[in-house]
Amino acid sequence: MRTERYDTDLTDDQFALVEPFLPRPKRTGRPPAELREVLNAILYLVRTGCQWRLLPHDFPPWSTVHTWYRRWRNDGTWDRIHEALRERVRTRAGRDPSPRSSAADSQSVKTTPHGGERGYDAGKKVSGRKRHAWVDSLGLLLAVVVTAAGVHDSRGGVALFHSRLWDDLPRLEVVYTDSHYTAGYLDDEVFSWSPFRREVVSRPEGAEGFVKLPQRWVVERTFAWLNRSRRLSKDYERLTDSSEAMIRVSMIHLMLRRLKPVEQPHTQRFRYAES
Repeated sequence: MRTERYDTDLTDDQFALVEPFLPRPKRTGRPPAELREVLNAILYLVRTGCQWRLLPHDFPPWSTVHTWYRRWRNDGTWDRIHEALRERVRTRAGRDPSPRSSAADSQSVKTTPHGGERGYDAGKKVSGRKRHAWVDSLGLLLAVVVTAAGVHDSRGGVALFHSRLWDDLPRLEVVYTDSHYTAGYLDDEVFSWSPFRREVVSRPEGAEGFVKLPQRWVVERTFAWLNRSRRLSKDYERLTDSSEAMIRVSMIHLMLRRLKPVEQPHTQRFRYAES
């Protein structure tokens, strides 16, 4: 049992929110790993950006942690936890669990030489992968799809909007996008028969640099939240499924801290020594 805790560790209240989604220990056979410590190790890795093999030794063995992470990725556990927490966060904010408006955009990030799907985004001049994100009005993820960076936003949008059941979003009326989501095949495969419409929010003519655009800025803020997790500073994963799971883990941690905030001890503000 660890005596010192990391800042990324789950509190008792936070773990109580995710524990119902974790498998129960079997009565016979080999004693299972402490799943709370496994979760703590995964959250530590995503937040700090360390390698699996470099997890601190007071966590369970890295191979055990990675096995559980991969198992929860493949059986949909991360998806179920994320969806349940998203609805809780919306309810706590006084919103309906199903959003009325949403926004979609993409973010191109570099990859490492570990292999896997990758491409070149000529517009952003980035060689790597592209994260296609669909968020609600609070900036919480509705869906995420990771592709090679060379995939056009409209083509990635087809996969993005079909990556979840529309019946699960009965109140959704609109998706705010930029002009990259206007290809004809996107209309044919999604918006011509979807229960929600697309509304393009364009930059003002002649604008240079960053411009805070109505409705669309919420998805940009979500990307800023994700950038706090150093594991997401680049795409370090071999599989795009793992890239998507890492994004969900980061959002799960963010939502847990919103639902059950951690009281930070008062610390003296850092100052440089006077010369």
